[in-house]
Amino acid sequence: MDQTDVKILKRLLHDARMSYRKVAEDIGVSPPTVLARVSKMEKEGIIKSYSALLDHEKLGYDLTAIIDITATKGKIVDLERQIAKFPNVCAVYDITGLTDMTIIAKFKNRAELSNFVKKDLSLPYVERTNTHVVLVTVKEDFRFVDT
Repeated sequence: MDQTDVKILKRLLHDARMSYRKVAEDIGVSPPTVLARVSKMEKEGIIKSYSALLDHEKLGYDLTAIIDITATKGKIVDLERQIAKFPNVCAVYDITGLTDMTIIAKFKNRAELSNFVKKDLSLPYVERTNTHVVLVTVKEDFRFVDT
């Protein structure tokens, strides 16, 4: 990746619906150059997909929880794959430290969170959970690229 690729990515992170013609105009290259570079980044897996950035609170998901999970020895990967399938789970991180993984999930209310922790996380291989409820989201944006 070079600086042209980075400039293209920054434009697409800001607005993935921006036309290649507009991206090319903004960064001073031709539209075919943008098309070729975006295609290459898609093929290499640098660009995984395109999606809309949602305000989950406006959709009724008022609670964000960060949940640390300790798994049965040797079952971490299996458990991570199962947890990743839950629709309200936004992220699953395999981590170092006292627990094996951290997940971030969104819930409409305390009852949904309680049900998730007590029922859904009663999966085989879950040894322990520690749930943190986010009080205020100061920043939540994974759209970045180094310059």
